[in-house]
Amino acid sequence: MKTDFLGYRRYFAVVIGLVFFCAGLLKLMDPVGARLVVSEYFKFLGLGFLDSLSSFVGVSLAVLETLTGAALVTGVFRKIAAAVTAAFLGFFTLLTLALWIVNPEMDCGCFGEAIHLTHFQSFIKNVVLCILAVIAFVPFKDYGTPKKRKYVSFGLIAISSLLILLWCGTHIPFTDFTPFSLSSRLAAAQEYNEDGEDKFIATFIYEKNGQEGTFTLDDLPDSTWNFVRTETVLRQDNVVEKDHPTLSISDADGVYHDQLPAEDLAMVVSAHKPSAVSDRNWEKIADFLVSAEGNGFTSLLITPVSHRDVVAMLPATLTDEQRAAIVDNLYFSDFRTVISLNRSNGGVTYFNEGHLIQKWSARNMPSDSRLGKIRSHDETDLMLTASTKGRLSFQASFLYSFVVMFLI
Repeated sequence: MKTDFLGYRRYFAVVIGLVFFCAGLLKLMDPVGARLVVSEYFKFLGLGFLDSLSSFVGVSLAVLETLTGAALVTGVFRKIAAAVTAAFLGFFTLLTLALWIVNPEMDCGCFGEAIHLTHFQSFIKNVVLCILAVIAFVPFKDYGTPKKRKYVSFGLIAISSLLILLWCGTHIPFTDFTPFSLSSRLAAAQEYNEDGEDKFIATFIYEKNGQEGTFTLDDLPDSTWNFVRTETVLRQDNVVEKDHPTLSISDADGVYHDQLPAEDLAMVVSAHKPSAVSDRNWEKIADFLVSAEGNGFTSLLITPVSHRDVVAMLPATLTDEQRAAIVDNLYFSDFRTVISLNRSNGGVTYFNEGHLIQKWSARNMPSDSRLGKIRSHDETDLMLTASTKGRLSFQASFLYSFVVMFLI
């Protein structure tokens, strides 16, 4: 009877663990987003002076949440995991209650950018988890003993989670849940073509069990479907498209130029924190802007800092040509837009007639020869390749984790 009761408690512990693990891993895949969430909480709590710690706190909480979830699912360190879970749920239940009452203009960030909950939904979610935790952990004893191989499972999950954090922290997230995700189309491009010039949309034909289906990048099927071909068709009411994000940019005189990234081919470098860009990276940005323009792209550098302040922080090591490339292509936008456009500080985003085709981190800017190939390559193939690669990496991360936690 006691064994049956322990198994019953373990079931609820696993459910809580899965929620914790998924929430934590989603934030590890977007450490910049985790920092933004913590920054918003600091402001809400009147602790804005701690904003410089938001990155460390955000990543640390995401790591702790992921490892706690993995421990609950695998069943290792049961008393420690129960105590940490109780502390987490107690604190965040009270915090989300305060958010529900005050109702500030912010997102709870429970699942990063992937899933957005209202303050009420977030509070109810925590209340339900608290009830499950009472069933799983009270009385605070007799949790049983895990199988020794489960410690191996936990170790593998811990290592892989940290590797995911390292990769996404130094590159860009596997998949993008911001408004500026692959295949999204700028509002300026949509407005520019409202006269009827843009009547077509790229769709992707997939096949499964002898049946073909038509999809857009917003709703690609799972891996059991096989890609067949791409077709450009007339827009239809039944073809689902994303909302059109706004990339509003202005020059040193305050004149807006939203049409620049929305027309023809554009390579947009975005630096959400230009003060943190190294001298070497400023040189790379300048060289890239020159190279992109030489390959027929519109070159843009967007920051949330004023034109004058950016110019003042440019290193003296820049040549006249490099400095001119930055100054002549420099535009301003708000911080939230810049950091949503590309999570990498100094990253590159490629637009083709307003369609977001591909993103690169600051350390992986396309070379001059690569830009030439991009210029001549079919933009739909580029977008599909980049989107598929990101989606597969995202799905593989979760699939690998679940296999390790449940089967080893």
